[in-house]
Amino acid sequence: MATINEKFPTPEQLEKEISAFLTKRFGESVKFVSPVVMTSEMEAGEFRHDDRQSDEVHFDLKPEELIAYLDQYIIKQDRAKAILATKICTHFNRIRLYQQNRGASDDMVGRIKNNVLMIGPTGVGKTYMIRLIAKKLGVPFVKGDATKFSETGYVGGDVEDLVRDLVREADDDISRAEHGIIYIDEIDKIASSRNFVGADVSRTGVQRALLKPLEETEVDLKVPHDPISMMQEIEHFRKTGNREKRTVNTRNILFIVSGAFNGLGDIVKKRLNRQRIGFSAPIAAPGEDARILDHLQSEDLIQFGFESEFIGRLPVRAVFESLGNDDLYDILKNPNNPVILGKRIDFSAYGIDIRFDDPALRFLAQQAARENTGARGLVSAVEAALLPFETHLPSMGVPRVVITPERLQKPAEALITLGDPAHSESESIRHQALIRQEEEAIQQYLTTHRERFDLKYGLVLTPARIRLVAACYVRQCLDVASAIARVKTLCDEVKQMEMAFLKNSDINIVLEQEAVDAIVESLIVEGRTIADVQRALFEDFELGLKLIHEKTGRQRFFIGRAALAAPEAYISEMIRTFLQPKRDGSS
Repeated sequence: MATINEKFPTPEQLEKEISAFLTKRFGESVKFVSPVVMTSEMEAGEFRHDDRQSDEVHFDLKPEELIAYLDQYIIKQDRAKAILATKICTHFNRIRLYQQNRGASDDMVGRIKNNVLMIGPTGVGKTYMIRLIAKKLGVPFVKGDATKFSETGYVGGDVEDLVRDLVREADDDISRAEHGIIYIDEIDKIASSRNFVGADVSRTGVQRALLKPLEETEVDLKVPHDPISMMQEIEHFRKTGNREKRTVNTRNILFIVSGAFNGLGDIVKKRLNRQRIGFSAPIAAPGEDARILDHLQSEDLIQFGFESEFIGRLPVRAVFESLGNDDLYDILKNPNNPVILGKRIDFSAYGIDIRFDDPALRFLAQQAARENTGARGLVSAVEAALLPFETHLPSMGVPRVVITPERLQKPAEALITLGDPAHSESESIRHQALIRQEEEAIQQYLTTHRERFDLKYGLVLTPARIRLVAACYVRQCLDVASAIARVKTLCDEVKQMEMAFLKNSDINIVLEQEAVDAIVESLIVEGRTIADVQRALFEDFELGLKLIHEKTGRQRFFIGRAALAAPEAYISEMIRTFLQPKRDGSS
């Protein structure tokens, strides 16, 4: 029998042969580079991702907590948020319970997974919501498009490729991947056509290919059409002499699918009308058409073109509402919305501070509503309206700009005004007024949600620190969560100056909270750096406190806001208190 080394090619030989084949097939435009990097653990034949019990799900989030998190970012969709938050929390908490019981009830008959079907028009926040949830949970997440799948994978992609993508998203950790989320968009596109004569094999075939992954199956990570997985197995076999079968179990992978489902409302309405035939039938209430999908049943989805077995594996259904003018305006007003924050960052890259007054936001919402693409229309409307300003202002040296409806409607005239130095002062006054209004709005928002943020970031949001976060938000192009995290980081860095002072001067100073807040305010508003503040702290206090320490032996000093504002007066008062002889009234 031939030895392994005689018959088995090395990775270098494989790479050379594959590269030669690709060059012959596609020319010099395609190159092959081996992705295999051997670590010390792999040299020893140890593959951490094969240990399925290495990672457990540490999850104790409650539905109301997840809803509160989504409320920070998503306008409207209250029922959809409640359904998704509840069922997703239940899914992961149930996994945690199984793990605590070491799988005692994990194999029970009839175990049903909370796979979710989301229905709603484009641009209402379906994908955004799932991304937020996955980020909050910290689980691996992948998104796929149902229109790119085929039953066998020879055309487009295989359904099981999403599971393999999930492993890659989990840094090749199979245990983490087995508790991830797979999101498939445009699922309505694989419904068999109702106008098609005969069996619509291609679409129903994809539905059937999804059945096992939706429930439970073992997905082999090694596939013939993936040279990377093949080479990884070859390298493992070369190093260890053992064949390895790496699979992913989909039992605990949560599948969420979504689509616009155009025409589904007509199917539901037709069924309801059949049920209402007769003199005693109730009359449809005004506005009922807008909520017709609230009456959705499985038979409607089957009539739409789905297999009953496929629908049965999606027990949770969430219907998203359409967005109107007011909803789009609320999205723009939301302090966490990425549209306005993104444009602030775009202009900030040129050194321009851009602000929007309230009528301008309403005007942009109206423009977006005409797109009839939900929140996606906001991006198009904002980009189109601001393009003239983004094109010309960077070359004009304008440091700030206030966007109003008039300027959006007549950008050429607005640019002339903004370039006129005579209008600089009035522009600055309007700009500062909008900053104050924005700060007040953020302060009110933080005050309303203070308890939630206190628990999450470990920063007690006193009124003073609420003002700091608001100042950070309006000046540094951050969302609310990032602004709170930034203030928390700055507070921690300021407190670290106490240790630096002790190390260099052998004197223990304690910066009181009001002093910390004052320093952080100077960092945010005045643009000072930690190094500047620390240097000033040493210059203002080191010599005086050393003198008091040498004369009295006192080593601990408390420094408040007043001491920072007037260090000489503080030192003088300390000297009078500790160094001057006490008078007892006798001569």
